[in-house]
Amino acid sequence: MQRGLILLFATVMVFVAMGVQGTSKRDNTKVSITRDYCGATKVCVETPDNCDPANTTCLFTSIHASDPKNSSTDLFIELSGSSQGYIAMGLTENATEGTTLLYVCARNTSNGGNNKFFFRTMERNNMNNSLSEAERSVTEIRGTVDESFIECMFNVSSVNATSIRNFTVLLGWGTVDGDGIKSFNVSRTEGPLSFDVLTGTTAAPTTTTTESRASYALQSHAVLLLLSVLTLTVLKTD
Repeated sequence: MQRGLILLFATVMVFVAMGVQGTSKRDNTKVSITRDYCGATKVCVETPDNCDPANTTCLFTSIHASDPKNSSTDLFIELSGSSQGYIAMGLTENATEGTTLLYVCARNTSNGGNNKFFFRTMERNNMNNSLSEAERSVTEIRGTVDESFIECMFNVSSVNATSIRNFTVLLGWGTVDGDGIKSFNVSRTEGPLSFDVLTGTTAAPTTTTTESRASYALQSHAVLLLLSVLTLTVLKTD
């Protein structure tokens, strides 16, 4: 009995580490995004202006910086809107040159996966709008999909505050081929913006911890090591 319980625990740990980056609304998970604290403790960008993110016609993002006046800060980001493929927000210093780091919240359009959420980070060439995969450390990813309505929250840790002192936000959408991200269509460009306008603090969004692809490999190796240790323990106790 003891051996069976230990092996079951190890198997569950492996599936947690390999798990998907989000859930659908068919599960008992809810992401609730509102305009609360916009302009007070978080920077908000939306289209149309002043729209309610609970409305599916609203494309909305908010960014809360844990300590914008420090040399390094954590960003807590919310994103919601409607798309048959994906919605995305991007941060850049200049929307017409250089690159934009895009945070993509999407629905899986492969066979049988239409209402499954997944997350990607992409780099956009601001000169020609081409996209390439970009591995970035993103944590606390949480997302839901209800038909074409997508909501997500995620954290970006240890961002250089100087680089985002004056930044531009891009909001947009695009199509998905299976789990491949296609061209980004810009719906709103807002900036330069600054976190210096914010006067208060608020708790970071409460989220369910999942890791971006950049962190999965480390997690998997750690869990496989744990599995090996547990298996040896079982063999020794037989």
